[in-house]
Amino acid sequence: MWMTNLKILMLGAMVIGFYTFVAGVIPQLQSAVPIELDLSAGVTPEVLVSAGEALYTGAGGCTACHGLGTRAPNLLTDHGGEGTIGERCGDRRPGVDCKGYLFESLTQPTAHLVDGFPPIMPDASRQLSQDQLWAIVAFLQAQGGAVTVTAEDVQGTAGGATPVAASPAAAAPAPAAFSSETDPMQLLTQNVCIGCHAIDGAGPPIGPSFDGIGSRLTADQIRQSILDPNAEVTEGFEVFAGTMPPDFGQKLSAQQLETIVQFLVGRR
Repeated sequence: MWMTNLKILMLGAMVIGFYTFVAGVIPQLQSAVPIELDLSAGVTPEVLVSAGEALYTGAGGCTACHGLGTRAPNLLTDHGGEGTIGERCGDRRPGVDCKGYLFESLTQPTAHLVDGFPPIMPDASRQLSQDQLWAIVAFLQAQGGAVTVTAEDVQGTAGGATPVAASPAAAAPAPAAFSSETDPMQLLTQNVCIGCHAIDGAGPPIGPSFDGIGSRLTADQIRQSILDPNAEVTEGFEVFAGTMPPDFGQKLSAQQLETIVQFLVGRR
């Protein structure tokens, strides 16, 4: 019996040793842990640009319209023969420098409209903090121009600085992540829903208003509109078809999705 047990132990040790060896030769990838960006400490332009890129391609939702050249001007590529946004931003408005123009475009998007485009962009300050806005400005300046955004800019507009999540590997779009909040208004805010849908009588008319939506759509219809927004376009909003990101099924947990659905169903 003891010989049998010894053989079993030896076999187990060999299996463990084999898989330990295999695990050791597989390249280990270190995750890019977000760093805290404190603009009051004198952040570098490189970190600002990195943070801005992560926001622009991720939570900011900017790529839903910009870059297509149909709903909004191209920013990262040439537009109308004027170059990228960093090249042309300083010549858009007389007496307004590049960073001033870009910040105004984010917070007062109808102040100066590019010819040929409708006033559909929402006020980005409804979803993003002041330092996040300035990080996006720095990223856009870097597209063919010089970055002139400093910590003083943020302190001058917000009276102080708050942390911004930036990733050393921000060159790639940030992966979808589950939200941690379960409050429906917080979910709608942090997922930029109220940047396009009006609620309580306020907001841009880019998507159907959330006011009274429970009397117009069933829970199943609202759920489908969130998970597959291009399956059926609401009459009168055809021009904005394709604007809503189709990846909320990955960004929201099942509980969070149902929280939003039931909240909207109740708005009659």
